[in-house]
Amino acid sequence: MQAVQELVAPPALSLQFDVMREIFTLLAPYHAGGKPITPQTVISKGLTVDSLTIMDVIMELEDRFDVTIPINVAADIVTIDHLAQAVVSQRARR
Repeated sequence: MQAVQELVAPPALSLQFDVMREIFTLLAPYHAGGKPITPQTVISKGLTVDSLTIMDVIMELEDRFDVTIPINVAADIVTIDHLAQAVVSQRARR
């Protein structure tokens, strides 16, 4: 009988998944309304967060994934997917 190998996601996809899961966890308390949080959720409109909360979330992600997101990059983040891409991109630069 042939052994079945486990499917393992490439490291970049695994990191993307981990980052997205962490973002959803951090932003869950700020979810409002009946729409689910998705990667396309606009952070400033789809959630009940202010700029200080967003910066706190970014700092948590920086600590968790050992990255630094420059302020000019953070200023351009609109959706949850943009935030995840910023973390993954900065991690790839290390």
